[in-house]
This record gives sequence, C-alpha cells and structure tokens, in this order.
Amino acid sequence: MPDAPILVLLAAPSPALGGRRSAASSPGDVEILGLGLVKRAALVARRAGFGEVLLVGGEAGVIPEAVSVSGWAELAARLPLGRTAPLAIASAAVLAEKDWLEKLVGNGAPQPAVWAAADRIVMLATAKAPDALRTLDERGATDLRAVETALGALFGPPERLSVEIHPLVVEGPGDRLEAERRLLRKLVKDTDGFMARHVERPISLQISRVLAPTAITPNQMSVISILVGVFAGPFFLSSRPSLQTAGALLFLAHSILDGCDGELARLKFQQSRLGGVLDFWGDNLVHVVIFACMAVGWSWAARACWPLFFGAGAVVGTLGSAGVVYWRLMREKDGEGSLFTSVSAEPERPLAHMLDAASRRDFIYLVVLLALAGRSDWFVLLAGIGAPIYCLLVVFLAARERRSTDEGKPRAARGA
Repeated sequence: MPDAPILVLLAAPSPALGGRRSAASSPGDVEILGLGLVKRAALVARRAGFGEVLLVGGEAGVIPEAVSVSGWAELAARLPLGRTAPLAIASAAVLAEKDWLEKLVGNGAPQPAVWAAADRIVMLATAKAPDALRTLDERGATDLRAVETALGALFGPPERLSVEIHPLVVEGPGDRLEAERRLLRKLVKDTDGFMARHVERPISLQISRVLAPTAITPNQMSVISILVGVFAGPFFLSSRPSLQTAGALLFLAHSILDGCDGELARLKFQQSRLGGVLDFWGDNLVHVVIFACMAVGWSWAARACWPLFFGAGAVVGTLGSAGVVYWRLMREKDGEGSLFTSVSAEPERPLAHMLDAASRRDFIYLVVLLALAGRSDWFVLLAGIGAPIYCLLVVFLAARERRSTDEGKPRAARGA
C-alpha cells in the first residue's frame, strides 16, 4: 500500500482577525463555525486520505488532532525513512475542504520531481525533503511565501500541479465570512426535496450558523426538534382552522430544526450512530403522533370511529416502512456518515428513486395548506391509503434486493 501524504501546516503569528479564537487555540488557529482551523484541517485531511498532520511552530498538546513540532529540524527528524508520498505545505489559517484535499492525495501518485506550487499550497517530493527542510530551517521560513522563496532559490522554479484547487486562507474578517459561506454551502444535500432546498435549508443553515459556536450538540438539537414536532400533534385534535394551522406551522418548524442536527454534526465532526438513530426514529415518532392526532380529531368531528382506520393505516405504514429500512440498511452501519441516505441499497434503480422522492418531507406544505382550511383530515385520508402502499413497495424492494444479492453469492456461501 502506498504511503499517505503528510499535511504540514505553518502556525503563523496571530492574524489581525475579527471575532474570537478557539478555546483550544494555537497561533493562527481561528475558530470558524465552532471549530478551529487547525483542528478542522486535521480532521478533514485524514478523511481525505492524508496520513499525519503536522503543525510547525504550534504549541505542543494544545490541538491533539495535529502533531506540533517546534520547527523544520524537528519535522525532518520525524519523517520516517523510505517514504514515497510527498508533503503538502500550507498555512495553518487555510480552510480545509475535502474536495481539494482529495485532489492533492490523487496528485501524489506522480510525484513532482522536486516541488510544485498551486494556489496557497506547496507540494514537496519526499526525496528532496532533507535538503529542503534544512534550508527552510536555516532561513527561518515561517510562512508560505518564505517557503516558496527558499525552495525556489534551492531547486529553481516550481512545477505546476496537475489539479486545479482554490483553497481559502483566512486572513481577515471578509475571509471569515467567505469561509462560513463555503462550509454552509457544502451542507446542502443532493437528496433535499425542492421545498427543503429552497425554503427549509436556507433557514436551518442560518440557525446552525448561530448555534455552531455554542455548546449545543447535534443530539440536543435532535431532541429539541422532536419535542417541537410532538407538541404540534395535539393541535390537530381540533377542527378549527386556526389551531390546525398552528399545528402545521409547528410541524414545519420541526422539519426546519431537524435539518440543524445533521448540519451541526457535520460542521463540528460530531457524527455518531446514536445521533443517526435518534434522528431517524425521532422523525418517524413525530409523523406517527401527527397522523394519530389527525385521525382522532377527525373521529371526534365526525362522531364516528371509521376515521381511526385511516389513522391506523398511516401509523402502521409509517412504522412498517421505517422498520424495514432500519433493519435492512441501517442496523449495522457505523456513525461515520449519514445513517439514513436511501430506502434502498441500490438507490439508482427507478423504484428506489421513486420511493426516495416520496420520502422527502415536502408533503408538510400540503399539510399547511389543508390546515388553513381546517381540513387536515384530508391529509390523513391520503396517508392512511398511501403509507401502507409505500410500506409494501419498500418490502418488495428489500426482498428483490435480497434475492439479487443471494443469487450473486457463490453456492457455498448461500448454504452457509
């Protein structure tokens, strides 16, 4: 297995930035949306395929995710013999993003003959590292410009990297805002429905932007959103449009707040299996409460029991499809990524794509419209018929995928 490249960060003197530093700060480690730049770089770089992350000139032990070295001489002593992967050198004030870091990892296969430079990044071939690091130590290079000058004097002009990258170095208040915008843009999911993308996500991102520097955890945010959704249920026991509308707006607020837990988890690298389970089953609990209260309210208004059958269909269909998806796809997942991404192990198939589209929560806006007219019972009628059909399709899809998987196994494995 080839060596993983090493990311070297230069802890520059404290920049003249507005805002506050991270609680666990090192020179140049400015907090952006709840996480210091150096800590974020160490976490993102490892996920992008880098091996070690070294902080030159940083205070030892302050940021456990990055190994601090006093200078270039100590860095040279830490490099293991026989390495083949290059060093990537950047300012500690760089905003680490997985896309361009992955490009650097991919670029590491055909190493630069000596050194290469891109926008705000220097790549140094390991074979030339001893000479280069000795020169950098002698010249006392503490920032990327000094590094480029010293390497240019030693090896000549740099090559150009074969990949195009555009890292952001946070050097002023305007850069802080741009860094926040970059990080928030990456939180928008491809799986968001139309209304979620254009209405809910812009609101939830601004809420997460405010909450990120606080001590509120993603799991706490999940509990808050669940409570808001459950509290919306009793409003549907009434046939009055005003109360139903209040319940529908709380249901919508639950959906908006529900986006914040995942956003905070990704911003602060606090994803966990517990969080994914809480989010998944919390959403389904809210839906069950809403459907049940709609059915009971309809039953009271009609003074009959038959509306409860539609409520039961909605509840059973919701829990049934959730149970199948959890057991089939989520039960054995860890907490590294999103626990729920699709109702299918093969989401590109037409049926799976259709079921995924139907699982998006754009239906909440229909609830709001019906509630304005005091007719949320129409929605539970639709859910009472649609949820069981949806559940049957999920079961059918799971059975088909299971059969396809079994047919692809060797006969001995199938009999085991």
